Amino acid sequence: MEPHSLLAAEASTSTSRTLTITLFLVFVAITLAITIWASRQTKTATDFYAGGRSFSGFQNGMAIGGDYMSAASFLGIAGLIALYGYDGFLYSIGFLVAWLVALLLVAEFLRNSGRYTMADVLAFRMRQRPVRTAASVSTIVVSIFYLIAQMVGAGALVSLLLGIKPGTTFLGMDADTAKIATIILVGALMIVYVVVGGMKGTTYVQIVKAFLLMTGALVMTLLVLAHYKFNLSSLLGDAAQQSGKGTAFLEPGLRYGVETAGDAAKTFYSKMDLLSLGIALVLGTAGLPHILTRFYTVPTSKIARKSVLWAIGIIGTFYLFTLALGFGAAALVGGAAITAQDKAGNTAAPQLAQALGIDYLGGETGGAVLLAIIAAVAFATILAVVAGLTLASSSSVAHDFYASVMKRGQASERDEVRVARISAFVIGAIAIVLSIFAQSLNVAFLVALAFAVAASGNLPAILYSLFWKKFNTSGALWAIYGGLISAVLLVFFSPVVSGSPTAMFPDSDWHFFPLSNPGIISIPIGFLCGWIGTVISKESDEDKFAELEVRAMTGYGAH
Repeated sequence: MEPHSLLAAEASTSTSRTLTITLFLVFVAITLAITIWASRQTKTATDFYAGGRSFSGFQNGMAIGGDYMSAASFLGIAGLIALYGYDGFLYSIGFLVAWLVALLLVAEFLRNSGRYTMADVLAFRMRQRPVRTAASVSTIVVSIFYLIAQMVGAGALVSLLLGIKPGTTFLGMDADTAKIATIILVGALMIVYVVVGGMKGTTYVQIVKAFLLMTGALVMTLLVLAHYKFNLSSLLGDAAQQSGKGTAFLEPGLRYGVETAGDAAKTFYSKMDLLSLGIALVLGTAGLPHILTRFYTVPTSKIARKSVLWAIGIIGTFYLFTLALGFGAAALVGGAAITAQDKAGNTAAPQLAQALGIDYLGGETGGAVLLAIIAAVAFATILAVVAGLTLASSSSVAHDFYASVMKRGQASERDEVRVARISAFVIGAIAIVLSIFAQSLNVAFLVALAFAVAASGNLPAILYSLFWKKFNTSGALWAIYGGLISAVLLVFFSPVVSGSPTAMFPDSDWHFFPLSNPGIISIPIGFLCGWIGTVISKESDEDKFAELEVRAMTGYGAH
């Protein structure tokens, strides 16, 4: 079969457009109904923040999968594999291996030691106000980085669906305005989910979305494999041929670790970028606020551990599907058609769905049907993840900053939940504005930046707090602010923001840091700052550490 160079705009008749919009509205209606139902069950702060700690290991595992298999996994990784072959799959490996760190070092201890947020653990044996303030700042920064990735994915997805590309108009708007309108719409929906449904509503939406995403990915994987009679060799061979890059497509070095003849420095930086990305991906998950809060939605630490095992199984299976989706898109759609629709490759999976639908479901209408279903699933993915992120950051603002810092622990539960809802509006608005500038970047790449920021600020503070007897308030502040500031500054002065054709500001150049991912520098800085901050302070409370250790190990006294 020749690669399908038909873009959605050409294939999209008024019938398919109507079908697409109808499917979207049906999904949004179902999830809003779940959210409204959950809002009636949400009576206390525990219900709003932790879903009443009522979820089983399997339910929480599905929700963690729903939270984690974001636009980055479905759209971003499939796009990277479709454009860069072997190097694109490195993201899948890093994202999956990261769960071992979360399982072995964080999940059980965190569930035993905390109540609603990451700061509950950090502040347990330290001065409450400065530590909770730092944790709030860190949670908001990481969440906003992550939110930007989801919004960018939503913009790319809806423009593909509605046939919006440069030079076309939709409802009187040009392509750029229509994309911005999409980002604003997604932001508004996510704010509604969080404000109305809290953790219960968000968790059920994530469970539904994880089921839909796994089913959609499985169907597409089976169709791709059936097309090649389950012969992986011919799939890979066809993908390499249609990619325009030949056998290099199936080998390392197309995107990372690129050998540049006559320029040793450029080669070195390219290899360091790969190492930096790997470190950030593997260590980042254990510091992500929206993943850490999920451990509080189960009744015991044993169930927290079980939910992580379910999540690893679900997520690992999904990442195997991304191989078929990415290489299938390269073979059946072609790199040129993918980049013509979206330069960063974010629309590879939906374009593959359209190509498969044309072949197996009866021509153009079949293509439109499968494209609409897969795009609705991807949209569900984005909505569920942004709701989880917004909930984590708004909970931190309300529980850590408002209740503990501003009100010194005297805030009522009703006030806390009200402030959480207000902060969801503010954080959502900031994410919407920043997303408008980041539309040229691949979503998996953007998420890798969020991982680097989380691993630089949050992870050192969490690990030191759980395992180092001498760790104190000064060390926690140094670790969080040192890691966070170094990561954000290095990103700001890197080719991601300026100085390259795909940067956020491609026409300006103020970059001096050569790597795209700051993890290899900023993560050690976070750990070093935590050590320095601890050593220069005389504060120490070994009795409190002993109490934390007993609670973390046994669950005695856990909420």
